Amino acid sequence: MASTETSPKTDDLAGLEAGLDALDTVQIRRTPVREVLVKKVFPPVVAVALVLVVWQLLVTLKVTDEFKLPAPSAVWDSLTTMWLEGTLLEVLWTSVSRALFGFLLALVIGTPLGLLVSRVKFVRAAIGPILAGLQSLPSVAWVAPAVLWLGLNDSMMYAVILLGAVPSIANGLVAGVDQVPPLFLRAGQTLGATGIKGAWYIVMPAALPGYLAGLKQGWAFSWRSLMAAEIIASSPDLGLGLGQLLENGRNNIDMAGIFLAIILILIVGIAIDLLIFSPLERAVLRRRGLLAKG
Repeated sequence: MASTETSPKTDDLAGLEAGLDALDTVQIRRTPVREVLVKKVFPPVVAVALVLVVWQLLVTLKVTDEFKLPAPSAVWDSLTTMWLEGTLLEVLWTSVSRALFGFLLALVIGTPLGLLVSRVKFVRAAIGPILAGLQSLPSVAWVAPAVLWLGLNDSMMYAVILLGAVPSIANGLVAGVDQVPPLFLRAGQTLGATGIKGAWYIVMPAALPGYLAGLKQGWAFSWRSLMAAEIIASSPDLGLGLGQLLENGRNNIDMAGIFLAIILILIVGIAIDLLIFSPLERAVLRRRGLLAKG
């Protein structure tokens, strides 16, 4: 009679094959709406509610003077007033349009600059340290010279944004390229992907995670740089943006207006991340089979 028992070695090989098959299989499923609400929406809503409760509690207990810490209702009244006057969307659009256009300009400049620095040793030795130094320089330092160079206009705003965002985008791409395995580059050269083709088909896709991280940081620097420029440089020709709204609140000793400006600045930053950068990151992770289930 033939034995039906299997050897331990056979079992181990079968288990190994099953494990490798499981790793190769990327399970993509549509997340139920209820699960999205529980895991993605409910936690931040709870966090915001807790902040509002603590805020109102501090106001009720009169921990400090009312003109220093306004009630949430006072901030809501300021928001309602701006909405009824028709200035809320105008203020938001003034700042958001500037920031997005400036970020796109920084993207156009920072991407080829990052590729150049990452691929040409002489260029990296020459300007690599300068880019690192510019990235650590506070954006507010560029406002004064930009005003003297360009005057109080939108060009000054875009110059400050570029000086703050371009180094971050370029350095992010350099970091991503440095992490590309040399085997990928050699394989691309073997297939004829050299020069611009190699950069487009091999280097950029492989460096995409680091590049996306640089883009997120570049947007953060764009937004921060613009707020610094709008707070410091004020002119009727520039229009009313969120930074100027914040500065007007300080000049008028209007803490409710100041808190409203801060909250709106925060909301815009979070919204851009959720609507643009988070979907891009998920798409990249999903294509590489790195996105966790659920």
